[in-house]
This record gives sequence, structure tokens and C-alpha cells, in this order.
Amino acid sequence: MKVGLLQCDDVNERLLPAHGNYPDMFELALRKRLPQMDYRIYPAHKGELPGDPHECDLFVITGSKHGVYEELTWIRALEGFIARLWNERKPLIGVCFGHQVMATAMGGEVRKSDRGWGVGVSFNQILEPKPWMQPAQDKIDLIVSHQDQVVELPPQAQVIAGSDFCPNYLLQYGDHFLSVQGHPEFEKGYSEALMDMRSLTIPPARVRAGKVSLHAAVDSDLMFDWIINFVQQARG
Repeated sequence: MKVGLLQCDDVNERLLPAHGNYPDMFELALRKRLPQMDYRIYPAHKGELPGDPHECDLFVITGSKHGVYEELTWIRALEGFIARLWNERKPLIGVCFGHQVMATAMGGEVRKSDRGWGVGVSFNQILEPKPWMQPAQDKIDLIVSHQDQVVELPPQAQVIAGSDFCPNYLLQYGDHFLSVQGHPEFEKGYSEALMDMRSLTIPPARVRAGKVSLHAAVDSDLMFDWIINFVQQARG
């Protein structure tokens, strides 16, 4: 399988030595499940996108420090490419910023949530079980790091999982687009390092709660299993 990573940010240089960059995180998780994959990185945040939606069998959009509502040329170009993937029925997975930019490209709305920062582990209930959710589970708990949320759903989107804090947490569009607000690629050590780095921005009580939440089990491996199941189903 040819997998194209649409990279939308880089790990802060202070955290790179210990945690690697975002393409490394995704490759580690994906190669466990697709050991023979042909992995290609497209630095979308630097203006590089595939010339053809058929260059890869699957595309994955990473997180980013940017908001999808920022007037940046590369974000508008990415939204245009997402629309092309939808029309060509190409499988696409979005994570955090990827989840949000898929929503805006498809006609939804994203903005900073009045609920504030989501950090640490988020706890979410499955609302619409799907056949690709194997092994089956009634919750999906993942590491998060976000202020923005999808607040208005695109017409094609179905909410698969959510919580009171983030109602539109896991979305499916048709049978070939899937996106999640959480970060299944993040390790707990990276989550804690991010909270420390942003401690002047995130309220102290939220940081403390976020760090405590890291003691909970996470469903990162399960989420990647579900992603692969979803893509295989989408490809027939």
C-alpha cells in the first residue's frame, strides 16, 4: 500500500531529540500494521501537496499548531486537495488539525472552543458502532492537545464518538473519509512535554488535570487498528 502523509507541522526543535518528528510517529504506528507500505511524506505546511490524488492509496493528515481558520495559502490549498480526494473517493484519515481541516473543506466550521484546552487523555463514548471497529469497544480514549473544535458538522459527516467536552470527536464521511480529534500517534511522554512547554498558555489547573489523566490507559493501538480496518473496507 502506498501511504502519503500530508505533514502540517514539525515537532518543536526542543522536543525533537527525545520524541522525533510527526512523520516518524506516524510511520512507527503504521508500519506495525503495514510492514510493506511505501511511505511518502508531503510537507503540506511548506506548500508541497501531491500533484495527483492517485499518487497514493491512502492519505493521512497530521496535527498542527495552526488553526484552520488562519489565512494561510497552504491551508486553503490543502482544503482544495481534500475536496479532490472526496470526489475521487480516495481514503483519507485526519488527526487533530487534520480532523478539523477535513471538516472545513467539506463545509463545516471550526473555532476555538469555549471549553478551553483539551490536554492529556480524553475519554469518549462510541455513539455509532461500525463494522470496521474490530475488536469492538464502546469507548475510545486518546491523548489530545487542542483548543479548536469542529463546532458545525459538514452535511456528509456522521458523529461516531464524542464526549461532553468534545461532541464531534470522531467523524466518518461516506465510506472513505475518517477523522479523529485525538492523537493516536502521541506517546504519553510527548504529551507531558507539550504540556510543560505550553504551561504559560494553558491554565495551571488544566495542566495538572491533564498530567493526572496520563495515568489512564489509552486506546492508541486500537485506533490505528480501526483506521487500517476502515481503509481496507474503503478500498474494497
